[in-house]
Amino acid sequence: MLEKIRNKDARVGVVGLGYVGLPLALALSKAGFSTTGLDIDVKKIERLMKGESYIKHIPAEDIRYILGKDRFLASTDFSLTSGLDCILLCVPTPLTKHREPDMSFIVNTAQTISPHLSKGTLIVLESTTYPGTTEEVLIPELESANNLKQGQDFFVAYSPEREDPNNPSFRTADIPKVIGADSEAAMEAALALYGAIIKKLVPVANTKTAEATKLMENVFRAVNIALVNELKVIFEKMGIDVWEVIEAAKTKPFGYMPFYPGPGLGGHCIPIDPFYLTWKAREYGISTRFIELAGEVNIAMPDYVVEKILSSLNRAGKKISTCRILLLGLAYKKNVDDERESVTYKITDLLQQQGAHVDYNDPFIPEIKQTREYEKLKGKKSVPLNNLAFYDLTAILTDHSDYDYESIVKNSKIVIDTRNACKNIKSEKIIKA
Repeated sequence: MLEKIRNKDARVGVVGLGYVGLPLALALSKAGFSTTGLDIDVKKIERLMKGESYIKHIPAEDIRYILGKDRFLASTDFSLTSGLDCILLCVPTPLTKHREPDMSFIVNTAQTISPHLSKGTLIVLESTTYPGTTEEVLIPELESANNLKQGQDFFVAYSPEREDPNNPSFRTADIPKVIGADSEAAMEAALALYGAIIKKLVPVANTKTAEATKLMENVFRAVNIALVNELKVIFEKMGIDVWEVIEAAKTKPFGYMPFYPGPGLGGHCIPIDPFYLTWKAREYGISTRFIELAGEVNIAMPDYVVEKILSSLNRAGKKISTCRILLLGLAYKKNVDDERESVTYKITDLLQQQGAHVDYNDPFIPEIKQTREYEKLKGKKSVPLNNLAFYDLTAILTDHSDYDYESIVKNSKIVIDTRNACKNIKSEKIIKA
């Protein structure tokens, strides 16, 4: 195995070709590995094999390049794992409606590839999850459909993804890679594979430690975002602009790190990962009060924004049930086309419950696809910005760089700014939320 990896003769598979898996597959293929990308989404596979990209920040040229080198194959046929030496799992790990870990994607993937495993195969889980998942869930499922034993016949490691979509400063190769394994052989193989594509590797004691590392990173962000969200509400009551306070505070060259408030948490990591840890902690009889409180604060932010919208319309003498509202931004953060866990969904739902007519605009997301929680929004299309005066209120939920904020303010009746996007514009129309 090590010899194959060092000579770039190892055949590598990436299961799950989303925002994590596709960049990883591209990096492996560019490095010279024969790479097979596997996904259950037929449309993704068809587009990739045509040399097309379905992720905004990944150029189609990169896909066409690896196809031209004849080192990349995308398929929905999971039996192809039988010919692979290394398999990297980049599948979703969402929460259930009760905010408990949903392991179905990991379990189903393991059950699907298990019958096709060959001796000597390295399997690495990259999905964010609670400490113990690799050992307690993944390995038993991989062993269930064959006579192979982990550590003896095949090897398993855990390496949490750290992708930051559309961050020009940190691509896959530039982000240090944490790797944990429960055997020396698995660690050696994982270090060899990732060392071929990533500049800095960070080996840790075992898979649990690696799993905990990713949770610590995202719990840290969730807690600090909750803090500034709570301070935003407090300072507003005092007549203080929290954004100005943050700008002043971050001039301190030590002991402070800026975090910024918003309409709520979005993306696949920060809104979800802390709850993985709180769920697992209960198994040990531990209450994670601090983390859960942060979750409560962040979950309440969409309601806070809606209250701002309602009070703004009320002051203008308008009833919400007769109003048309435009929400700017469906993506969970600026300049990406990723709308997973977007607060725009929640705010849309809350406003529609009040009887409002709600539209959205996002230059990167022309139409709402199938979602787990908001099925009734499927097919809703992004509206153009050529008729802002038609709406009673415009709310900025994602501060895309493509937006002309001066024009938005000029042509809107009321502007709710949740991102401080209009900080350089003076207008009585602007209400910060």
